[in-house]
Amino acid sequence: MRLTCTTIQRIDSMHILPAIAAATDEMETIFRDLHAHPELGFEETRTSGIVASKLAEYGVDEVHTGLGKTGVVALIHGKSHGNRRVGLRADMDALPIDEISGVPFSSQTPGTMHACGHDAHTTMLLGAAKHLAETRDFDGTAVLIFQPAEEGLGGARQMMADGLFKTFPVDEIYGMHNSPNGKPGTFDICKGVAMAGAMFFDAHIRGLGSHAAMPHQSRDTVVIASTLVSQLQTIVSRNVAPLDSCVMSVTQIHAGAAYNVVPENAHIAGTVRYFREEVCNLAMQRMQAICDGIAAAYEVEINLDMRNVFDVLVNDHELSDAYIDAATDILGAENVSDISVPATGSEDFADMLRVVPGAYCRVGHTGTTGLHNPAFVLGEELLPIGASIMARLVEKRLPLA
Repeated sequence: MRLTCTTIQRIDSMHILPAIAAATDEMETIFRDLHAHPELGFEETRTSGIVASKLAEYGVDEVHTGLGKTGVVALIHGKSHGNRRVGLRADMDALPIDEISGVPFSSQTPGTMHACGHDAHTTMLLGAAKHLAETRDFDGTAVLIFQPAEEGLGGARQMMADGLFKTFPVDEIYGMHNSPNGKPGTFDICKGVAMAGAMFFDAHIRGLGSHAAMPHQSRDTVVIASTLVSQLQTIVSRNVAPLDSCVMSVTQIHAGAAYNVVPENAHIAGTVRYFREEVCNLAMQRMQAICDGIAAAYEVEINLDMRNVFDVLVNDHELSDAYIDAATDILGAENVSDISVPATGSEDFADMLRVVPGAYCRVGHTGTTGLHNPAFVLGEELLPIGASIMARLVEKRLPLA
């Protein structure tokens, strides 16, 4: 990306914390190594090993591994040992995508790529850890959470099931995500409801197979699956109120293995995104009714499995303001915004926010290819920016007397 004068001025005007600025080259090295060696959810053994090793090297007070299988938690005590605790969380997992970005440190693992920037999130939290462990200019404890399996596998829930907040309680918690908006050094947050909840679904259709030349002897699951896909789309258009938001996407259709066989089985799968539980419940009821009706009409069996995978993400208003305050110190007020609209994407940090109040933000970088795209490239200028905001947040939320 060609940097404009405005972009250069924005970068030059930032106030990166000195200890983090000094560690920028190291952060870039860590990021590139993690990017070249991506790991899927609950398989982040190499990544968590690097995280734990770096945390120990930085002199944090405690490093704990194994929460949520591959999660890591670190504690850093300030100069004054107050009772308050602030949590910072980063995700570590990659996606099942073949990378085509062309960067020299592209994934060396076929079929796996950091296409959502979790490698950067991990690196930024390590950068914040280095600064906080060196300076300790705060009163209380920083709890750093490196979470596995954010991409739909329930890593947050697994860490909490393993006693995350019972063993390491926090008063408030914060998360951060990169934003490939081509605007480095910008900070956005949406107060209140900020990201959609998500449900995944699978519909397994069992019909009757036949020779393709004699389809009248079948209960054709391909035709039935096609009908089911089209009928599911009517839930949003004809059941959900126009002023409510809901997205239903069928993302998989599997059936058949031959040119001359009507398949006996078919499978469709997808996701529903929503901002209100009532809308989710309505969608689930209608999906079940449609599957039951089509099964009766075509004399087949349809088994529908629906499961919640992400809660609605709700940012605490007061703690959103605290995030804005910290970001303003680093980026300047002109580069900080709280007018973002809710996103239909989902994030399992929402599960932590149901237990502990906190906030989740986005920070811009020079990349402009969308997330979850095989050509995604993260602007590395983000690394010291995100680390500085997180570290400054701890210092401001746990001020020394």
